[in-house]
Amino acid sequence: MSTLVFLGLPVTLLALGMPVFLVLIVAALAGILFMGGIPLQAIHTSMFGSLDSFALLAVPLFILAGDIMARGGIARRLIELVLTVVGGVRGSLAIATIGAASAFGAMSGSSVACVAAIGKLTLPALEKNGYGRTFGVSLITATGVIDVIIPPSIPMIIYAIAAQQSVTTLFLAGIVPGLIVAGALSIYVMVRARIEMIPLGEPARWRNIADALKHGIWAVFAPVVILGGIYGGLFTPTEAAGVACIYAIVISVYVHRELTWAGVWQIMLDSAVLVGQIMIIVSAAGAYAWFITTSGFAGSLVAAIASMKFETWLLLLVINLLLLVVGSVVEPPAAILVLMPLLSPITTQAGIDPIHFGIVVTVNLAVGMFLPPFGLNLFASHALFGTPLPALYRGVLPFVAIYLAVLMLITYVPAVTLAPLAYLK
Repeated sequence: MSTLVFLGLPVTLLALGMPVFLVLIVAALAGILFMGGIPLQAIHTSMFGSLDSFALLAVPLFILAGDIMARGGIARRLIELVLTVVGGVRGSLAIATIGAASAFGAMSGSSVACVAAIGKLTLPALEKNGYGRTFGVSLITATGVIDVIIPPSIPMIIYAIAAQQSVTTLFLAGIVPGLIVAGALSIYVMVRARIEMIPLGEPARWRNIADALKHGIWAVFAPVVILGGIYGGLFTPTEAAGVACIYAIVISVYVHRELTWAGVWQIMLDSAVLVGQIMIIVSAAGAYAWFITTSGFAGSLVAAIASMKFETWLLLLVINLLLLVVGSVVEPPAAILVLMPLLSPITTQAGIDPIHFGIVVTVNLAVGMFLPPFGLNLFASHALFGTPLPALYRGVLPFVAIYLAVLMLITYVPAVTLAPLAYLK
C-alpha cells in the first residue's frame, strides 16, 4: 500500500497532467493521512524549512544574472568573439556555435536562455553557409544543454541541496564532463562538415580578433569573475551569483549602455516568474522528501533493492534509464527534487560517490531536455525557430547518441569527475 502512495500516486498524477508542485503536495498529504498520527502542519513546516537555505539563494541570482547578460549585450559580445576566433577549417561555424554555448554556460545555468541567445545569432549564419536549417536548429538545441553541465549549473545547485553536498565541489567536478561533451560534439561536426563538403569559414584574422576582443573584453571577464572567484576562494557560489548580478547590471547599463534601469526592472520581473515556478517546486519537494524520510519508505526501498544484489554497474544502468525517461518529461530541478530522496540512499548503500553521482544525474537530465519526443529544448526550439518537430526529432538523434556515449564514459569512469577534486585538497 505504501508503494502506491509514495510512487503510484505521483506517477499517476503526473500522467494526468497535474502540475509538479501539486503532485508532490498531494502525495505528501496522502501519505500523512495514510499513516495517521502526524499533524497536517508538518506539510507547511517542511515546505518553509526547505526554502531556508543560503545555497538556494544562488538559483534566483544566477537566473537573473543570465537574463541580464543575455539581454544586455554581454552574451552577444562573447558569442561574437568566439565566432571570430574559430575559423579556417571545415565546420568552424558549427564549432563556434558549440564554443559559444559553452562560454554562455560559464555565465548562466539556463538552458532555454542559451538556446535563444545562441540561436538568434548563429542560425542565420549556419543556414547561409550550407549547414541547412534543420541541422542548425538541431545543433543549437543539443548544444543548449551544455549550460546544464558546465558550471554554474542550476541543477547542480539543486542536487547539492537535496543530497547535502558542496556546491563548489560539484561545480569543479562538472568542468571536465562539460568540456568532453563540447569536444565530442566538435569532432562530430568537423567530420560531418568534411563529408558534406561544407564551405570553409572565413579564416581567423588577428585584426578581427583584436576588434572583437576590444568590444567583448567585459564579456570575457564575466566567467572569469564568476568561476575564478569561486575557485579562488574569494566567495561562495551564492555570493558569486550576487556578484554576477551586480557585474551584469553595471556593464549592461553603464558600459555597453544596452539596458536602462527600466529594462533591468522588467528583466527582474520576468526572472521572478521563473524563480517562482522553481521555488514552489522546491518547497513542495521539501514536504515530499520529509515524509519519504520520516515514514521509513526510503529505508525499505534500499533494503528491497539490496536484497536483489544488483551489481553496481547494473544499478547505475537502471538509474540512468530512469533518469533519461524522467528527464524527458520533467524539468531538471523538479526531477532532482522528486528522485533524490529515493535514489540517494540507494546509491550510498552501493558505495557510489555522491559527487560522481551528482554529475551522472546532471548529464542524464541534460540529455533528457532534448530527448524525443518530449524534451523541453525541443519545444523551445520549435517555438523559437519554427522547425517542425518530426524534422527536429530526426535532426537531434546523432547528438543524442554522442551525449549517451559521453554519459556512459562519465558513469563508468568516475575519475573523469573526481580527479579534478584533488585541486580542493
